[in-house]
Amino acid sequence: MRLQGRAAAVTGAGRGIGRAIAMTLAREGAAVIVADIDDKAAQDTAAEIQTRGGQAMLLHVDATRKADAQMMVETAVRHYGKLDILVNNAGVYPSAPVTEITEEQWDWVLAVNLKSAFLCSQAAVKQMMAQHHGVIINLASVDAKTRTTGNAHYSAAKAGVISLTRTLAGEMAPHGIRVNAVAPGWIATETLISISERWKNAVAEIPVGRLGRPEDVAEAVLYLVSDAASYVTGEVLDVNGGMVMD
Repeated sequence: MRLQGRAAAVTGAGRGIGRAIAMTLAREGAAVIVADIDDKAAQDTAAEIQTRGGQAMLLHVDATRKADAQMMVETAVRHYGKLDILVNNAGVYPSAPVTEITEEQWDWVLAVNLKSAFLCSQAAVKQMMAQHHGVIINLASVDAKTRTTGNAHYSAAKAGVISLTRTLAGEMAPHGIRVNAVAPGWIATETLISISERWKNAVAEIPVGRLGRPEDVAEAVLYLVSDAASYVTGEVLDVNGGMVMD
């Protein structure tokens, strides 16, 4: 097991990509805090991990609140003695033309997708600096790197995630902390399928000819948090089937 003895926290881990990440890290031996604002979803993920023989505990976390971010780190230290891995996955993906996005919607999307990554990272790095090691993975998006329509707030937030990742990586490298991002493309989550049919047209633009799976993203995260990526920091790993190649 590549992560035996390590402690991880994954935000937005109740469903979709976050669930797949939590289950993959647990499969490889990590003890995982399944953090989510949806207690039922978090419970289901934690229970599935435990059924498969892994270690997990659910934690109610609103990642947009500084107090919750700090509480998540403190819980990891209290239960596991440390926090080796943080995955900032919490996010929302609404769709609206720029002329119809309200100020409240803009603030909400920026808070969930970008502010949460800052707050949770800020809390985590203080603990990781004391440990002299740690890994942070931020979930960005292909929409941060290419032309898109109907989600200016989301694209702006995810572009911010990439910039935050690189800045954190530079600041934290002297402390033994690596920070990277994963930028998924069209991933077949329940949320994506339910809120829009745009994915049906998107498939034609994906060179590999299919939507991604949550597990595709989870395996990329696993690589970046593992020792195999010990010399990788400040990078954005695209998981998009070839939609963007850079």
